[in-house]
Amino acid sequence: MKKFYYKIVIFVFAILMAAGCTAYTPHKAPVQAPREHPAYQGVENQYYYFTAAQVQRKKGNLDQTVVLLRKAIELDPESVYLQRELSTVYIQNKENDKALEVLEGLLQKDPNDVKSLTIYAGIKQIRKETKDAIAAYEKILSWDPKQERVYSLLGSLYMDAGDLERAKEIFNRQVENYPGSYTGHFFLGRIHAKQGNFEDAEREFKKALELMPDRSEPQFELVNLYKTQGKTKKVILLYEDIIENNPGNIRAAMELAYYYHQAGKKKDAASMLVKLGLRSQNEFEVIVVVIQLYIDQKKYDEALIVINGMLKAIPDSPDLNHLGGVAYYGLKNNEKAIIHFEKVTPESRFFQDAVVHVAFVYQEQKKNDAAVKFLKSAIEKDPDNPDFKYYLGTFYEELEDYENAAQYIKQAIEIEPDNARYYFRIGVVYDKWNKKEASMEAMRTVISLDPKHANALNYLGYTYADLGLNLDEAERLIKEALKYKPNDGYITDSLGWVYYKKGKFDIALKYLKKAIELVPDDPIMLEHLGDAYLKLDDKPNALKSYQKSLNIKEKDKEALMEKIRQLKGK
Repeated sequence: MKKFYYKIVIFVFAILMAAGCTAYTPHKAPVQAPREHPAYQGVENQYYYFTAAQVQRKKGNLDQTVVLLRKAIELDPESVYLQRELSTVYIQNKENDKALEVLEGLLQKDPNDVKSLTIYAGIKQIRKETKDAIAAYEKILSWDPKQERVYSLLGSLYMDAGDLERAKEIFNRQVENYPGSYTGHFFLGRIHAKQGNFEDAEREFKKALELMPDRSEPQFELVNLYKTQGKTKKVILLYEDIIENNPGNIRAAMELAYYYHQAGKKKDAASMLVKLGLRSQNEFEVIVVVIQLYIDQKKYDEALIVINGMLKAIPDSPDLNHLGGVAYYGLKNNEKAIIHFEKVTPESRFFQDAVVHVAFVYQEQKKNDAAVKFLKSAIEKDPDNPDFKYYLGTFYEELEDYENAAQYIKQAIEIEPDNARYYFRIGVVYDKWNKKEASMEAMRTVISLDPKHANALNYLGYTYADLGLNLDEAERLIKEALKYKPNDGYITDSLGWVYYKKGKFDIALKYLKKAIELVPDDPIMLEHLGDAYLKLDDKPNALKSYQKSLNIKEKDKEALMEKIRQLKGK
């Protein structure tokens, strides 16, 4: 289901892009172009800006593409195509809010604009705003029932929403209008299977397979159908048929091996798993299928049957040992997880992940010294790996050894100087080390590398506020952070704290109360709330907030206890 849904999402995105890719016809008559060459048509021609925008788009310069398209729109403000094209560039640049703004403007002028409504619905679907997406797709089909792709998208949304009857109705309409629709028959099969209508499901899957014989999805759906019905012989025959027609089908071989194991045919299972293990040495797809079928779906017990069966063929396989480590870790069997992770060698693509897993297992076991030792040994094996040095720095940070923490994160930065994550972490370390200026400088660097880094924007803004510096800039930074994380309690608290520092206690209280609604058990935020109540002379609520903070706070309690004593008059 995950894999097919991913294809649907890609399909949605393809529709959004395709909707803006027809030939451009200006709304107004074009400005007369000079005869010499179109490149010299001058800045007063929409063709020039449109063409220049397409060049920049192909180069991946999306911000510049937007600028050029907006200039073209200024010269041809009635062009629906140009505005639709602008919306698809916004989508490509992950600025869906701006894309929606453009599309809503187009739909306000022409509610029957099917192309714009299709893009609009696609954005709503990607944003998981299901009701809006469904309403838009329903409108499209009411105006133009020949939109085959829309049936697929609308039907899948109803399925995701659990409305199988409505989904079935949509897919039935699709196959009535398009009897050769593979998607329609395939999803009808899924719906019937979920509803327990096994004969109807079988019929639809077979029809889908008849339409596209090379697709394996209907065959695997039939396998699952027969498993549900306990039809063991049909299951095995169908798996064997898939493998006979496609001997390289790893999924079928792996699932059949597991099915043999479950059916008590241990020798057959072992034989197939040994062959898969040997194949995994040269076919990385074997590893990928294990991840897709078992690891990603957190079927760790099933995963270990398959992985251990393959390890009998190649017990030292770093890739298979890594997967074994992940499965045991998922089952919280940390001792066995470490045994497998430690067999992952530096030449494996999983070496870094295995090292980090072991380090975090030690951290979970409160063995930070062991984690540090292990990461140092990993650095000896792979001295140019910046993440190992970064993680080693974070473990020193946990040990409150800020000097060594900063030293190793600096080494990571030397290897990868444009990594915003490293600068953010060293900024946090400097803050804990009480090196405020160095912390703020690191956060400024993060923002220069990633202007949308909400945590860095908030961190710098809050530090300014806490120090009573640059309060207007602090407010700007934190409001910018809230654009990217609008319901973040910590950032909301920061904004309240800025207003507190500005002496705007009523506004401060509003944001600090909202922050506590979002994060009810943070002692610093509760203390901030108490401070705001106190400034507004609401001593009962101030005392209540302080006491809640004190009950949660683990260290540095003296200043807070003094506030409580003063309020109680002791």
